[in-house]
Amino acid sequence: MGLKSKEIVESFYTSLFNDEKGTLDNYLHPNVNLTWYGTTGLKKLNFDEILAIRNDMSKNYESLKAEVEKTVEEDHQIAIQFTYHVKTIENPDEEMPLAHFMAIWELKDNKLFKGVQISQLGEEIDESPWS
Repeated sequence: MGLKSKEIVESFYTSLFNDEKGTLDNYLHPNVNLTWYGTTGLKKLNFDEILAIRNDMSKNYESLKAEVEKTVEEDHQIAIQFTYHVKTIENPDEEMPLAHFMAIWELKDNKLFKGVQISQLGEEIDESPWS
């Protein structure tokens, strides 16, 4: 039995920086298109551009993990809210929030195909708005 759509999206974000060989191949459709509204402006990313960001991030942080707050699926679209926490090379003993994300994905052939993502620089949150 394969992964469900929600599990595919969650697994992508939680394993993206684990340095596992083929991680992007396992989760991203070869013709993936991600529109990302971030603090540095709008980016439209394809497979190779997502790979370049992943590689750059893995060089700049000691560790990076995703804390998934909520995942919802409706009409073949999956929405996810999560925060990336990092340990910097300069301070590997302290974990801090890097950025908060909301993303909506459509899958094709059980892989992420078309997505829209919004991010904001990280800050500590006392509790989830869903609590």
